[in-house]
Formats: sequence, structure tokens, C-alpha cells
Amino acid sequence: MGEALGLLGFGPDGWGDELAAGAWLTIRLALATLPFGLAVGFLAALARNSPRRWLRTPGNAFTTIFRGLPELLTLLLVYFGGQTLFTRIAGLFGGAQIEVSAFVAGLVALGLVFSAYASEVFLGALRGISRGQHEAGYALGLRPFTVLRLVVLPQLIRLALPGLANLWLVLLKDTSLVSVIALNDLVRETSVAVHATKEPFLFYLVACLIYLAMSIVSSVGIMRIERWSERGVRRS
Repeated sequence: MGEALGLLGFGPDGWGDELAAGAWLTIRLALATLPFGLAVGFLAALARNSPRRWLRTPGNAFTTIFRGLPELLTLLLVYFGGQTLFTRIAGLFGGAQIEVSAFVAGLVALGLVFSAYASEVFLGALRGISRGQHEAGYALGLRPFTVLRLVVLPQLIRLALPGLANLWLVLLKDTSLVSVIALNDLVRETSVAVHATKEPFLFYLVACLIYLAMSIVSSVGIMRIERWSERGVRRS
């Protein structure tokens, strides 16, 4: 027991510092990806819900592609494809090879996958709001953007929140994929510790407990947001 605590301790003889740094990077990556994924997913849902075909078609294509591709392949395509693309663009102007940040590549790749699934959640929520409420807002003289902001969005948040909460928990776990592009997240730091100490069970168990703790904290926060979104809603 003492040996295990020593391996997990902080300082030069323990791996606590590395695991904490990896967990912090995991949290930062998930939090940075969330607003990007929500914004793109909401825009995709608006496009798919539009009566205009030229908006619906790319919206549906975007969702189909990124829901159909494995997350790992999406990550690799964004990371290596981004380097190739930017290097070729720089080559046109006599520039050198450009290295794409692994953090940014992870953010973009996970955000695209998250947004594809989020668009489904937003689309279901949009269709759950009756057309009569839009028309009532227009009858009061409100502009379309004002109707969206004052009438649609408050209800949209409440209707979409359960699905988005599940997607957030999935995103939190999917951040482990970025270890394959040498980003020092929790999984990569755990793997380094395992190879150095030959204690796979101990460190993988600790990593599981850290992910579980992050999920529990997230669930508590989600419940509070749900209570906030349901304020003023009459329950039968």
C-alpha cells in the first residue's frame, strides 16, 4: 500500500504531478471543444430545419459525414490533413513546413463530431417548439432574430439539455483519443507511468477513478443547469 501511495505521490519520486497535469489538459480540451461544438451544431440544426433546400442539403451532408466517421479517423484526418494543407498553402508563398498544434487539431476534430450529434439534439428540440409560438412573436411585431432569442432559445435550452448533457459526458471520455497524436492528456500520461513503473493495474485504475470523478462533478453541474432551465415551468 505504501509503495502504491509513493508512486501516486507528488514530487520527483511520484507520478501525481503528471497525472494531475494530464487531467487538467483533458478538462481544458473538453471545455474548449464544448462551445465550438455547440455553435456549429446549432447552426447545422438551423440549416437542416430551414425550408430552403440549399441550406438543408449541406446541413444534412455535414451531419451524415461526421456521424458516420469514427472519431479516431476524424482526429487523424484533421491532424495530418491540416498539416498537409497548410504546408502546401505556405509552399505557394515560399514558406516552410507548418506543424499543426495537437491541441487545436483535437479541439477541431472532437468539435466536429460533437456538433454533428448536437445538431440532431437541437433539431429535435426545434421541432418540439410549435410553429404557433413563432407566429405569435411575429404578430407582436418582433423581428425573426428577436423571436429566436426571446421565444425559441429559452425553450430550446430546456428541451435540448438532456441530450446535450449526454453528449458532454461522451465528449469528456472521447478526449482520451488525443493521446494518439502525442497530446499529453490523462491517458497518455497514464501510459507513460505504466511503461516506466510496470504497474498497469494501479495507474489505469486511478485514471478510471479520475474520469469517474469528472463525470460525477459534471452530472452535479448538469442537474443544477436543468433546475435553472426549468424555472417557471408548471409541473402537473
